[in-house]
Amino acid sequence: MKKIYQQLDLKNVKAEAIRQLIQLSFLKVIRKDAIQANHQMTPDTIGLLMAFLIEKVTQNTRLETIFDPAVGTANLLTTVINQLDKDEHDNIKGFGIDNDDSMLSVASVNVALQHANVDLFHQDSVGALDIPQCDLAVSDLPIGYYPLDNNTKDYQTRAKDGHSYIHHLLIEQSMNYLKPGSFGVFLVPSSLFQTKETEGFVKWIHSVAYLQGFVNLPGELFANPAAQKAILLLQRHGGNGKQAAKVLLGEFPSFKDQKNFARFMQEINDWVATNIKK
Repeated sequence: MKKIYQQLDLKNVKAEAIRQLIQLSFLKVIRKDAIQANHQMTPDTIGLLMAFLIEKVTQNTRLETIFDPAVGTANLLTTVINQLDKDEHDNIKGFGIDNDDSMLSVASVNVALQHANVDLFHQDSVGALDIPQCDLAVSDLPIGYYPLDNNTKDYQTRAKDGHSYIHHLLIEQSMNYLKPGSFGVFLVPSSLFQTKETEGFVKWIHSVAYLQGFVNLPGELFANPAAQKAILLLQRHGGNGKQAAKVLLGEFPSFKDQKNFARFMQEINDWVATNIKK
């Protein structure tokens, strides 16, 4: 294996090309071993859309720190960092947290080969995090119930009865570690606001953040309509933050429909110029 590795000359390869190489290698493993959903990488089609939204809403904002509370293989985190680097955000510092040591092992190789300035932590993100308040949070959140009810006593988004949704808890935790006026951009179920916990969840959002956007991903990306996901855009209260006059809502058109897709992207540009751009 060492002889094979030595044939790779990665010193002069850009970080984004290395990330794509690692992703393709991991996708081959996923297909062969039938890896569970929560262990799979965030696909580029989704990661780049999230990066696009982040680029737009953070225009004229210097981003120095970014974190992912469910970093997994760090594919999404490094996708966003690599895209932001193109916008001259110098030397962004990243933090990634995950309680799965096998995923963190992949993430460690991923960030090392890309020479990314990212610190990784093996811990449960529901507990206190050893990171500073950051300029941006981004995450492809795990879906399901969090089993350790005693750990959620201080959470406003905990369920009144039974186990709490892990994605609710991690969204709340993420907002705790954002600077005032900073954005959290999360990949969530399209049915996020259609559960019995919705009323309490929405009430909590309004108490700490501005709900700026909720955009469904193209339905064609999901074989099962019930598994469709959306991008949730929250901005923490304070700083230069303010509620958009019009919340960004809708669904990305099919990637195959280039005309409508380009039109929708322009609508996002117009929305940012009207509602977010400082």
